Formats: sequence, C-alpha cells, structure tokens
Amino acid sequence: MSEEQNQYEHERRVKRDKLREIGVDPYGHHTTGLQPLADIRNLFKPEMGHEGGPIVKAAGRIVLKRDMGKLSFITLRDATGDLQVGLNKQKLSELGWQVRDLLDLGDQIVVEGPLGQTNKGEISIWATSVAMAAKALLPPPAKWEGLSDVETRYRQRYVDLWANPEVMQMAQKRIAIVQEIRDFLRGRGFVEVETPMMQTLHGGANARPFTTKMNALDLQLYMRIAPELYLKRLLVGGMPKIFELNRNFRNEGMSPKHNPEFTMLEAYEAYGSWETMAELVESMICTVAEKVCGSLVLKHNDSAGTTKTIDLRGDESKPKGQRWPRRKMVDLVEERTGWKFDQREMPAALLEKLRDANRGKDLKHRENPAEQLTELFEKLVEPTLIDPCYVTHVPSVVIPLARPWREDPYFADVYELAINGQEISPGYTELNDPEIQEQQFSQQVGDKEEQQKVDTDFLTALKFGMPPAGGMGLGIDRLVMMLTGAESIRDVILFPLMRPVD
Repeated sequence: MSEEQNQYEHERRVKRDKLREIGVDPYGHHTTGLQPLADIRNLFKPEMGHEGGPIVKAAGRIVLKRDMGKLSFITLRDATGDLQVGLNKQKLSELGWQVRDLLDLGDQIVVEGPLGQTNKGEISIWATSVAMAAKALLPPPAKWEGLSDVETRYRQRYVDLWANPEVMQMAQKRIAIVQEIRDFLRGRGFVEVETPMMQTLHGGANARPFTTKMNALDLQLYMRIAPELYLKRLLVGGMPKIFELNRNFRNEGMSPKHNPEFTMLEAYEAYGSWETMAELVESMICTVAEKVCGSLVLKHNDSAGTTKTIDLRGDESKPKGQRWPRRKMVDLVEERTGWKFDQREMPAALLEKLRDANRGKDLKHRENPAEQLTELFEKLVEPTLIDPCYVTHVPSVVIPLARPWREDPYFADVYELAINGQEISPGYTELNDPEIQEQQFSQQVGDKEEQQKVDTDFLTALKFGMPPAGGMGLGIDRLVMMLTGAESIRDVILFPLMRPVD
C-alpha cells in the first residue's frame, strides 16, 4: 500500500472513530423496507414536484458527493443503478447532519425521505434520515480514471463491480442467461442433476486434469474435466432427459478464450441423436438471445473500435431449430486449404504451402490424418466462422465417446457448433455399444497424459444397456462472450484465476 493510501486510510479511521463517539455504529445494522434504486426512480412522476412523492428507503454506496454549505448532494449506487440524494440541514436531525460531515466516497449508507426532484429536474430522494451501513476505510478509484487497470480489476472484482457499472451489467446479464437456459431445458422436460466433481478417473474429454488427494482413504483423485460418463450412467439408470450446469477443471493454458475453471452445460436425451441436440441448442441459444439481448442480430464493438455482427437468424425459410448451416469438416477444410481428405497423410508440399500462406498459425505436421484434419480446421477454418455453423462428421478417433457414422465409421456422428470464431458446443449421437466403446478408448489419439483412462465401471454400466441417446455440451462462458461481445473470458467470470501477487 502506498504512503498516500495509508494516509487516506488513517483519515477514514479517524472519521470512523468519531462516528462511534457520537453513538453511530459505522457498520450499520439490520434494515427492512429497502427498495432498489431503479425501482425508486421509476416511481417518480412529474406531478410530484420538488418533494411531493412517496416516502422511500434506499441503501447504496456513495460514488459522488458535493457539499454546498447547508445542502449536500450525493449519488448512491446499487446493483440496479444510480440515484441522487439531497441532504438538507433543515430536514435532518442534528445527529444526521453530524453523520453527513463524516461521509466519504465509497461509504455505504441508508437514507429515507420523500421522492422528488431538484430545481434542475434531477430525480432525488430528499433525506429526512441518514444512517451508516459500512464505513469504507479505503478510497475508491479516482473519480475520472475509474478502476481501469485490467489486472487490478480482475483481482479486485469487489471494487470493479461498483466502480464500473458496465461490469455489474455484465454480471447481471450472465445471471439472466443462465436462468433462461435452465427455464428452457425444464420447459423441454429435462431435469437438473448433480454428479461428482472429484473422480477416481478423469474422463468425458481429452484434457489434462488437476489432481488432489483424499487423506482419509489415501486416494488420489482428479477434479473432473467433464461430467459425461456419470450423466450417461443416469441414462442407464432410466432417467430419460437430464442436464447438469456446473464447473469443469482443466489443467491447461490460459488465454482470452480459456480459464482453468469454467462453467459447462451438458444435456442428454434418451432416444435422441446429434440432430435432436442441434435443434435443441439452436432453439435454446435463439430463445436466450431474444429474451436477454432482445435480438438475434448481435453487434459488438471491440477495443479497437471495430464493429462485428453475429447473425443468429440463419436460413429463415427453414423451420426454427434447423436454420443454422451444417457442413462436414472435410468440406470446410478442402475449401480453405485445397486438401481433399482421403484418410491418407497430407502431402508435405501442400502443408508447406499453407505454412507460407498462413505465417503465425504454427501449423504442425501430424502423421495421423485425422489429427491433421482437425489441426487445419481449428487453426484455419474455425476462426472464420462468425455466424453459427454446425461442423459435422469429425474423425472418430478424436471423439471416442460418439457413435461412428453408419455410412463411414471413420467419422463420428457429431457436430461442433462454431460461433464467433470458436467452438461453443459439441453434440453427439452417443455410443452405447460397450465393445465398440472399449475399442474406441484404446484407439483414441492425443497426448498420453490427456487421454481418457479406461473407466471399467462405465463400461460395466454400458453392458447393462444404455438407450440410444443424443448428448450435447455448451460452454457457458463462451456463450456469454458471444452474446455480450466480451473480448476475454475473464470479463464474463466474476473471479478468474490470477497469478498471486508477490
């Protein structure tokens, strides 16, 4: 803490002690009858005049304070917005006016009085009482600068939320998005379940896990990378439509699109398929966009001032839920690179040509053609898919939990939904043949430490019989980024992981 901050804190501690001396608890007490500031503002009618409105009670944090002799104006802020409060010495008790003299920016207070407006027309509460709720010992960010340092904002989200109103709006929009998702799925007959976050084996995706230890059993455990294998056990048990909306943990890199702890929705429907999941996801995202954002055409301005449009409408000549295009991965890669995929290794000359034409993409040579295909798709094609596109028929060795495509088992019966240049949702026709599933586990590709361990109990569950099913996942953080225009995943997570400060 700087010397200047120490001085500010000292001055505020002195005021706190003075509050106690005059019999005022600087940290408040239980209060009833409070109304959100936005609701109070909406109560105002022009005919109320100066202070002819109803008596209201509000609480908030002081973000602006102007003293003019026997009259002060403060701006209160809560989660719903700002509202001005007038403090008039003639209207307040002697104790109330003493409290007024000891207020600082950042303090939280409770006020009560009639609603009205100033001579300049500003809607205001004319306080007849003012009480402390919490004395702020540290000053807020500078008035004009705000809390602008990005690292500080993420570390001190508790300040960021009230110092930058748009951050609170983002948090509230995320809450609304998650609520609409739950409402949509319940309306479709899905029930919400919970599965373990600590597992003896990690599975459901190819990712490096976090490890922990249970001392009582001297047992190494993994933080889950996906809930899939447990959710499928519930299909075996007879639950026909289920979803889970909760945390996953992957011990991988951090970037504007990745956080080690993230929120994922997974849903499964007995007797469904990847097509039914595609309809579900399209209908759900469009419903959420219309209810939360008010439109299916989203316009976002980035920090460079560039405007980007994401059009969720698709082909409006088709039925709802079937309007977003569906393209095979091999076709998209061929259009972008000229490589006509035939399950053989990619010609070295073509790869070198692509490297020269796409410097900075770090295109690696993969001996496995399936891995080469997904490498080219992820680095050259996916970033160009801004409007929704279902990328279908991904090589089976990349997705061992999906059912092979009947027409060509080399590929899986899946989609990967790309929007805003990144994958936002995978969906499968789920594999329910235990013998093929065991083979798929043994043939999966990728780094050995990221490969799924063979979960023999899951294979045992499949042997009892899992109905044909469709399944999907949806990255909630990326969905919120897409719907709001956030440029970094850290902007849509209240407390992103940060390196500790020395």
